[in-house]
Amino acid sequence: METPISLRFLSTSTAIPIASTSVLSSSEEEVFDLGSHIIQEKDYLRKSPNGGLRILDLIDQGFLEPDGKLYNQLLNKCTQLGKIKEGKLVHTHFMNSKYKHYMVIQNTVLNMYAKCNCLDDARDVFDKMPVKDMVTWTVMITGYSQNDKPEEALVLFPQMLRVELKPNHFTFSSLLKAAGTRTDEREGEQIHGYCLKYGYDLNVYVGSALVELYCRYDRMKEAHFVFDGLADKNEVSWNSLIAAHARKSEGDKALKLFQKMQRHDFKPTHFTYSSIFSACASTGSLEQGKWMHAHMVKSGLKLVAFIGNTLLDMYAKSGSFDDAIRVFDRLVKPDVVSWNSMLTAYAQHGLGVQTLEHFEKMMKTGIEPNSVTFLCVLTACSHGGLLEKGQHYFALMKNSNIEPDVSHYVTMVDLLGRAGQLDCALNFIKELPIEPTSAIWGALLGACRMHKNMELGAYAAEHVFELDPYNSGPHILLYNIYAAAGKWNEASKVRKFMKEIGVKKEPACSWVDIENYVHMFVANDENHPMQDEISKMWEKISEKIKEIGYVPDTSHVLLHVDEQEREVKLQYHSEKLALAFALLKTPPGSTIRIKKNIRVCGDCHSFSSLLHWWSREKLF
Repeated sequence: METPISLRFLSTSTAIPIASTSVLSSSEEEVFDLGSHIIQEKDYLRKSPNGGLRILDLIDQGFLEPDGKLYNQLLNKCTQLGKIKEGKLVHTHFMNSKYKHYMVIQNTVLNMYAKCNCLDDARDVFDKMPVKDMVTWTVMITGYSQNDKPEEALVLFPQMLRVELKPNHFTFSSLLKAAGTRTDEREGEQIHGYCLKYGYDLNVYVGSALVELYCRYDRMKEAHFVFDGLADKNEVSWNSLIAAHARKSEGDKALKLFQKMQRHDFKPTHFTYSSIFSACASTGSLEQGKWMHAHMVKSGLKLVAFIGNTLLDMYAKSGSFDDAIRVFDRLVKPDVVSWNSMLTAYAQHGLGVQTLEHFEKMMKTGIEPNSVTFLCVLTACSHGGLLEKGQHYFALMKNSNIEPDVSHYVTMVDLLGRAGQLDCALNFIKELPIEPTSAIWGALLGACRMHKNMELGAYAAEHVFELDPYNSGPHILLYNIYAAAGKWNEASKVRKFMKEIGVKKEPACSWVDIENYVHMFVANDENHPMQDEISKMWEKISEKIKEIGYVPDTSHVLLHVDEQEREVKLQYHSEKLALAFALLKTPPGSTIRIKKNIRVCGDCHSFSSLLHWWSREKLF
């Protein structure tokens, strides 16, 4: 409890008793001693019948005579409780008092408006202050920085220096936060220079902000340099580095930092675990994610909403649906993010029916769907070939006053295109209320590749190239369309054009985790130390799987070569090599999870579907 505010009681004979209408919990109450009467904090923020505050009425009626500290305390409590209307009443009363020129109280008013996101009011107070100190400038800079107005925060800094006021560590922390959201990295570098000039670069708060700044710039070398130079570190600096590596899907580096953080006696927070789970979700590192989950349970941290959603997302994206469902069921109060995570998992794994069933359950709980919810549902309908369902849910989204964005339009074009409704997809694009983007035309191009429509594919490709000429994907799709049609001259022109403008195809690769080590493969990989064993294993798998009906689909090898060479090329796709290696290195009964950087080709999809139903015991 803070020190009680001293008020001078002027007339005990006419004291007005105040009825108790609690605004705060009893633990937050503060007592005002008025001689023979007591006013509690829960009462002095109580509204009076005339629209003011009861305690201000007591002052106006002459029962109380405030000092400056009372105004300061009232403003601080309004800030803490977010009671901006009451705060404005106190501000007005203060400006009509003899204390209106007290800079300390003016700074408190400024802080209240800034903290309550009333930046126009804050700026008005700031501009009218005849004298400003370092706190004044820092509060205004911090207000802009914390309310997503980085440019305004950064503009104030040189003005502050011109009036010869020295910034402190709060000033620099806010400036660095603002600079981290900007695209011009020179702004952050200049602030770093001032940190050095004023000797705050080794301050733990400024240092943590610098680490976060360079992490946001994706300059990990500088981030580690600043971090290593901090004699005193805190959870923020550790978490900033861990989160940065997690955003780059560098799960191994994030885990090593996590272990180092513990060795230095820093306890991981919910934010720490959330970052690690996100990294594991991005890379599909299920075993590492499970280990971290067990570690979090052992630490005693509760499964609060945001960490539960991240954990759910990690299990769902790794294809571990049983674990995902268990986490979902244990959430005290699943929110829309929780439901969307499950919907995303079902949709991404091609489980269209389960996606729609989960969506209907969500609707029955009263959770309002958002744009992400409908994107998941539309994606599931697209991948599942549920054309009528997709059209129904697209109409439902618009009827729910959720405005479709580009991603929804892309998915609708994909839905129509996959269903073979290419003309409908084209008309849909032409009738859009927005200018079609390269992604929208790209969805049509992909559908043309699927249905071998060369003319419409070339038309869609022209639009994509105008909008996004350096994206390799559309060029490859157009090449594939020509190659599949036997138009090798046109296909070679596409390759030549790609070479001329410097566009390179992203190599397809697959990776698999074996005993917490990631093994990566590319097509026709000849660099793996176990190349011979992998080749022999694949030949053995291929022979066995052909016995149950597998026929290589050589149409997916788009090279101008004979049929026999096509089949050879097809058999050494990266995911097949990864599978052969995994069968060599894992015990019977274990689950094999293979990740890819691009979509699986049709032949590999057919092969894996057959193999999925064929046990290892039958195979060998």
